[in-house]
Amino acid sequence: MPGDRIRILLGRLEREHSLSRDEWVYLFEHRDAKSLEYLKQKARAVADRYFGKDIYTRGLIEFTNHCRNDCLYCGIRRSNRNAERYRLTREEILQCCEDGYTLGFRTFVLQGGEDESYSDEDIVEIVRSIKAGFPDCAVTLSIGEKSRASYLRFFEAGADRYLLRHETADFGHYRRLHPPELSPEHRRECLWNLKEIGYQVGTGFMVGAPGQTAECLAEDMLFIRELEPHMVGIGPFVPHHETPLAKEPGGSVELTLWCIGVLRLMLPQALIPATTALGTIAPDGREQGILAGANVVMPNLSPVAVRKKYELYDNKICTGEEAAECRFCLAGRMERIGYHIAVSRGDHPSRRKEEADV
Repeated sequence: MPGDRIRILLGRLEREHSLSRDEWVYLFEHRDAKSLEYLKQKARAVADRYFGKDIYTRGLIEFTNHCRNDCLYCGIRRSNRNAERYRLTREEILQCCEDGYTLGFRTFVLQGGEDESYSDEDIVEIVRSIKAGFPDCAVTLSIGEKSRASYLRFFEAGADRYLLRHETADFGHYRRLHPPELSPEHRRECLWNLKEIGYQVGTGFMVGAPGQTAECLAEDMLFIRELEPHMVGIGPFVPHHETPLAKEPGGSVELTLWCIGVLRLMLPQALIPATTALGTIAPDGREQGILAGANVVMPNLSPVAVRKKYELYDNKICTGEEAAECRFCLAGRMERIGYHIAVSRGDHPSRRKEEADV
């Protein structure tokens, strides 16, 4: 029976934290509602074992929606002439941090398109300013593909973490979703550079992206197992009306939860967000993500005036809320399902141990 084999594979994944390519394909092709419930229970138990009832927050600051890239799925792609572009100044970014710190945030995520108007020196100065003003906070950058030298400069300035989704580990699938000037080989090289430099590294992929197969998802899992990132951010593909993929069907809640669950079994100590995209396609999507093994939420600290302009996909939630409203709304949502927001940097357990040993 497929259900029996799925339980056997999930049990081995929990014990050994790896499967073969064929076994991964089988898990994705034969999943069903009953096996998802079984997986969610196992994944949540693993997350509780390592993190208890703590849910970590990341204060998201979307500081620019300019981007030099033209990815086929992204609403801020350079070809979208109808996007209303903006950039935040260093002072505006620091004000977002000030507001977030007052609300209890101890990690700030600077996310933006690949905007060449910000030089390496600009990013260095922003990072240094945040670390000087909020020395007990972690700084995460999510600003795309850079040279190893640039990554090193940002790290030496004080950046702690870097998020760079690989998007899809299947090379053919990657090329279907990206313009010719972007390559999966270079994306992987960037991730390995970040890890070698010493960042806490985050990667991830879209669930349900056009052309995605069980074989694609198996490649994602094998690559993530090899990289062993500290963070894995996944969310459903949600179409944007100004992209070539506007009419494609979006990703599902069910498959997204399945991916969160198996990632938790494979990487029991990983930091896994319940994403805004998951909350966009289901009113209780973030809660469902937590109950499937996620342990991070990312409220928006960006100025309300620019939030709707950072439109990676259609119908994005929380674009009209103040930072405090977003923070306390999420806290209430977590409490209703038995969890609570932790006021801490929310480091990967391995990093907390390293600091304790120093």
